[in-house]
Amino acid sequence: MLQDQKTVEAQYATADRLNRRISIHEKYSVNRQGFGPWIASHYDFHPGQRILELGCGTGDMWRGQLDSLPQGCTLLLTDASEGMLQAAKETLGTRENVCFRQMDIQRIEAEKEAFDRVIANMMLYHVPDLTLALGEVRRVLKPDGLFCCATYGENGITAHLSRLLGRPVSRENHRFTLQNGRGLLERFFSQVERLDYPDALAVTDVEDLADYLESLSGMADWTDQDRPSVCAALRQHMQNGVLLVPKEYGLFICRP
Repeated sequence: MLQDQKTVEAQYATADRLNRRISIHEKYSVNRQGFGPWIASHYDFHPGQRILELGCGTGDMWRGQLDSLPQGCTLLLTDASEGMLQAAKETLGTRENVCFRQMDIQRIEAEKEAFDRVIANMMLYHVPDLTLALGEVRRVLKPDGLFCCATYGENGITAHLSRLLGRPVSRENHRFTLQNGRGLLERFFSQVERLDYPDALAVTDVEDLADYLESLSGMADWTDQDRPSVCAALRQHMQNGVLLVPKEYGLFICRP
C-alpha cells in the first residue's frame, strides 16, 4: 500500500500525465456534452451553499462551470498534490467565491456537517483507506446534503485495449469502480444512486492511444511492448480509419 501511494504521488506531482489522459477524451469522445458538464448537471446546487471538492486535480472539470454557480455559493477546491492545486489555479484563475487548499480526503480539515455538497471525482480508487475517507466525507456533509463521486468501470478503455493487444486484463486499481462502488458507499449513506455516462472514443491516430498508455506508466505496466508494436497492433483493428474504444464512466449520488 505504501508503494501504491508513492506511485500515485509521482503520477500526480505535476499535471503532465493527467493532461495527456484528459486530452484524448477532448479529442476523440463521441458524446460531445463532455463528462465534466454532464457531472455538473447533477450537482443540484442552490444559493448560499458551501461546496467542497476533494481531489480537484487540474480543475479541468470546472472549466466553464463557475459562472453558473448560484448566488452566494462558495467553493473549496482541494487536492493532496500541491502541483495539482497550482495547475487548478492556473486553469480557473482567481475568484472571490473559490478557494484552494492542500488536503487529504482521509483527514478533512473541517468541522462536522460543514458542507452542503461534497464532490470526489475520479480519485477514490487512489485512496489507501477508503473506510477512513468515506467516514470523513460523511462527517463533514450536512444531513440534507449530497455526496457526488464519479469513477470508471472495470470494462472501459484500458480493459478494451488490453484485449486488442492480447494482454491479460488487469484487475489492479479496482478499489472503487462502478461495479463495486455502491456496496462501499452504502456503508455510509442511506441512499446511493448510480448514473452511467454513455460514451466512446473514435480514435483516428493510434499514436494518441500510445501516449495515453505511456501516461499510465507506474500505475499499469505496458513496458513489455514497444511503442511501434503497440501502434501496429492497434491499427489492425481500425475500420475506415477509426478505432472505436468503449468508455465506462459514471457517477454515484449519495444522500446521508
